[in-house]
Amino acid sequence: MPNAATPARRLCVSIAAPTLAAALALARESEAGADVLEIRLDSFGEPAIAPFVSGLKKPLLFTNRPTWEGGACQDAEEKRIGLLSEAAASGAAYVDIELNSPAELQAALIKKARDKNCRTIVSWHDFQCTASSQALATIFQGMCRSGADIGKIVTTARCFQDVLRVLALQEEAAETGFPLIAFCMGRAGMISRVATTDLGGYMTYAAPDHGPATAPGQLRASALRRIFSDLGHAD
Repeated sequence: MPNAATPARRLCVSIAAPTLAAALALARESEAGADVLEIRLDSFGEPAIAPFVSGLKKPLLFTNRPTWEGGACQDAEEKRIGLLSEAAASGAAYVDIELNSPAELQAALIKKARDKNCRTIVSWHDFQCTASSQALATIFQGMCRSGADIGKIVTTARCFQDVLRVLALQEEAAETGFPLIAFCMGRAGMISRVATTDLGGYMTYAAPDHGPATAPGQLRASALRRIFSDLGHAD
């Protein structure tokens, strides 16, 4: 049974667009089908926080993904993470910071977010493959030590064994009491995006119905909602 404080099948719709205006329009269009809206600040040329905070009602997750982890932001780390700090101070529900970000900047953001009642997701992505169970466990343990509120481990699956290794992380997450987002990218990993929340995952991600996907194998929000509806209520 899911924890009463954590709704089953929490769905985050990832918003990426070439301009601020397009991203805001896409977020508004996607809001009804989302539990959380992820605003990919690295996707548009002049990132801003206030228009999303003032113009949307659903909880917002701000991400500013660097090029070294599959994103588009090429700014210096101080500037890149500074934008996330601004989001935390402006009313964001969540900010996402990469596990491999500079330790001092990561720690400062986590503290700032906590002071502002904003939850921090510490993330790690592999766009090439899926590591061994031992390597994934080491990554997870590093997330637990980071001081963040939630972990996120996303790999690329090439076979069903990759999927099983990633989803198995939820057992350790449950034992430690550390909320974890864990699933796989790619065609072989699509099933993990559906299954992860029923296996204890904190959240799964989907693409907007009329906007670009932000990762390989990302399902449309309406398609994922239909699957959840067909599966029935987890409780």
